[in-house]
Amino acid sequence: MGAISLYARPSAGFADKLEASKALLVSAARQYAPITQASSLGAEDMVVSHLIADTGIAASIFVLDTRMLHAETLALVGRLEARYGLTVDVYQPDPVVAANFVTEFGDDAMYKSLALRKACCDFRKMVPLERALAGQRAWITGLRREQSNARADVHDIEHQQLHIDGRAVDRAKVNPLADWTWGDVWHFISIHNIPYNPLHDEFFPSIGCAPCTRAVTLGEDFRSGRWWWEQESAKECGLHVAADGSHEAEEPAAFEPLSSNLGGPAANRASANVIPIKEIPA
Repeated sequence: MGAISLYARPSAGFADKLEASKALLVSAARQYAPITQASSLGAEDMVVSHLIADTGIAASIFVLDTRMLHAETLALVGRLEARYGLTVDVYQPDPVVAANFVTEFGDDAMYKSLALRKACCDFRKMVPLERALAGQRAWITGLRREQSNARADVHDIEHQQLHIDGRAVDRAKVNPLADWTWGDVWHFISIHNIPYNPLHDEFFPSIGCAPCTRAVTLGEDFRSGRWWWEQESAKECGLHVAADGSHEAEEPAAFEPLSSNLGGPAANRASANVIPIKEIPA
């Protein structure tokens, strides 16, 4: 059974959500030009790309190729370009920096400490991201409040005050799917036959770099397959922290397993993010 069969269930009021998402994109494109979409090529971002094409707004689309993505993910670049007749800009990390990092810390550096994992995310994602956003007044994402506790306060439009090369930069982040559910996303993919990553059919709801992504099992939440060896509070790469940096996490002591922290209010909040999936045999 594939992702569409499992998840495509629109929420009440989905039609209104869809119209609001389109209106937000049109308004943002007028107000914040030039504007671009940061696409992870995940299910949400494929929906956003479709909405950009459908509304006809002037927005470019870019992808951060960390050089560690799954082949299935990279294959979507060509499918996206062919479907919508556009060019996707692809940004990669500095190959010298990447080679030096691997030489010094190894291919498995991300598992050794939170500091090394974040360093890997920094040169593979954050540095290329700033190149991609240079000159842009706003960027569009596929963030949804339902994705995790850390994203529960995502707003339709967020303003980021940044300092880049000694200059103050005010950049808007536009989140047209902020109040969509996982069922809404797959319902929209289904009715519009939107291309998507086949890994979603193998129980990968959130897909990042291959070494840092695994399938999820029964009862786990959306992002439990990302950096699964870390505590929940640490599970962001830096692309989508709060404007004031408040989502940045401190390194958990000895990377304690999440199972040692189950129960209590945090567990109750997390239950809202659980998706219905099949058990994966060991």
